[in-house]
Amino acid sequence: MKPKQILKIAVDLLMTASLLLLMAYSLVYGSDPTVGEAVHEWLGVGMFVLFVLHHILNRKWCKGILRGRYTSYRVLQTVLVALVLLSMCGSMISGILLSRTVFSFLGIRSGQMTARTVHMLSAYWGFVFMSLHLGLHWSGIMGMARKLTKKPSEFRKWTLRGMAALVAAYGAYAFVKRDFGSYMLLRVHFVFFDFDAPLALFLLDYVAIMGLFVFWGDFLAAMFVQRGKRS
Repeated sequence: MKPKQILKIAVDLLMTASLLLLMAYSLVYGSDPTVGEAVHEWLGVGMFVLFVLHHILNRKWCKGILRGRYTSYRVLQTVLVALVLLSMCGSMISGILLSRTVFSFLGIRSGQMTARTVHMLSAYWGFVFMSLHLGLHWSGIMGMARKLTKKPSEFRKWTLRGMAALVAAYGAYAFVKRDFGSYMLLRVHFVFFDFDAPLALFLLDYVAIMGLFVFWGDFLAAMFVQRGKRS
């Protein structure tokens, strides 16, 4: 595997880990809100840096965005990239307005409620968009994994598919359990964190929710690719 490809994978893995820790907010450092908010802000800055690096490493795709023919799959992919970009910009700008540590020197105190609303929407919709985006490329990720291992047997293939279905099913349960939809639709304006519950369980649920949307992203990719072949 080429060094650039290894770097791309490392950046994507770090982005995924950062995203999960950002969703955990102050749970990462216990019930001390001051420490938790500071860590959250620095993780957000790190996430944005990784996001920029991700696009630099994929600049060839960005340069070709106005070239070539747009298949249904390419339209879906481009729309999702735009939505991820929009949610990331929303998270970063609202995060700067809400900052009490990293960008506190700016002295911004107005528009806090609006910024908080934008931050919540950007975070939860962005989580879904990024997971779907990952799902669109899941077959390629699995293809790279197969190159590093022996050719899987039919039993192994179906076992992995069964595991993916179980993760997606648990993800649907965790989506409801964690009230994820209420945050996306602003039915609740403040995120509730149970500081008595273990962080590992929270991360497990959010990994499963991510898996749910990766599953749907992979399904959409297969469906749109097949549609493109028929057209």
